[in-house]
Amino acid sequence: MIQVVCAVILRDKKMLIAQRSEKMKLPLKWEFPGGKLEEGESEEQAIVREIKEELNIEILPVKKISSHVHDYGDFKINLIAYLCDYVAGEIKLLEHQDYKFVEFDKLLDFDLADADIPIIEKLKILL
Repeated sequence: MIQVVCAVILRDKKMLIAQRSEKMKLPLKWEFPGGKLEEGESEEQAIVREIKEELNIEILPVKKISSHVHDYGDFKINLIAYLCDYVAGEIKLLEHQDYKFVEFDKLLDFDLADADIPIIEKLKILL
């Protein structure tokens, strides 16, 4: 099982979602950005590193939202989501194809990766 962290990044009451490139697993799906936890890293360190590597911005993890297992058939992930504040930097897409800041009630209008959908349910309670 792959340990994956993702960031629900808030800015101006909207959340950042990123569209996976055609070369990535789950091509063109939208997601809360993040990536694999590396050995010896805390979840918070991993999410800060991944967002810097993928989007070139600095974030501050504020609160753990959820952790759940999702089986994609050929691979399984434990997706750990954090609510994060956008701290600094200009977004540069280093892996993804596109990004948007979206209001909460518009998130399900996008073709999200299946593992990300339960995070929205948790956000309903928090927001």
